[in-house]
Amino acid sequence: MSLRIFIADDHEVVRQGLRVLLENGTGWSVCGEAVDGRRAVEGVLELRPDLVVMDVSMPQLGGLEATRQIARQLPRLPILMLSVNESEDLVREVITAGARGFVLKSDTGRDLLTAVDELRLGRPFFSARLADFVLQGYLRGGARGEPPPAPAEGLTGREREVLQLLAEGQSNKEVAASLGIGVKTAEAHRANLMRKLGVRSLGELVRYAIRNRLVEP
Repeated sequence: MSLRIFIADDHEVVRQGLRVLLENGTGWSVCGEAVDGRRAVEGVLELRPDLVVMDVSMPQLGGLEATRQIARQLPRLPILMLSVNESEDLVREVITAGARGFVLKSDTGRDLLTAVDELRLGRPFFSARLADFVLQGYLRGGARGEPPPAPAEGLTGREREVLQLLAEGQSNKEVAASLGIGVKTAEAHRANLMRKLGVRSLGELVRYAIRNRLVEP
């Protein structure tokens, strides 16, 4: 069955490998690619693919925030997340962001194809090691009567964008230019971030971003 897929990953070799794997004998096609989350959002909204394969860690805008932005505008679009990392916190963030599947980059190509096929049919898919995190989180949440909070809960989408750019080493002026906002607005977002997260230095902001996988160390 024909399926138009959009790939977002900042490594060209990974994108090429995914394209070959997804298109080889499946009848599926890769309709677009992006090297960062910001371009992924723009490309997906323009091309309207049937499914998105999104890397969690990318520059400019991470895969989680890109997924949030896409899911707000295209809530029925299935998004499959890829990552080298595995943890219950990350699985929870992926689900909260609006993705319907999550596969590790260390999983087999068959796992990826199965995940795409399941999402295509409207079913969620988590690879074996990640499915246990989903189950354990559900059981613990049920015992308390509510799901555990996501690590970045309380931050707006724009604040997450500013946080990632600051953690990548951009100045307030560079952040403003990247996001198309005024320098004073960027400074205000930075101040709000520090207040909400209870930190007092840029270094602590960076450590928060690394712990929550907004950027890679």
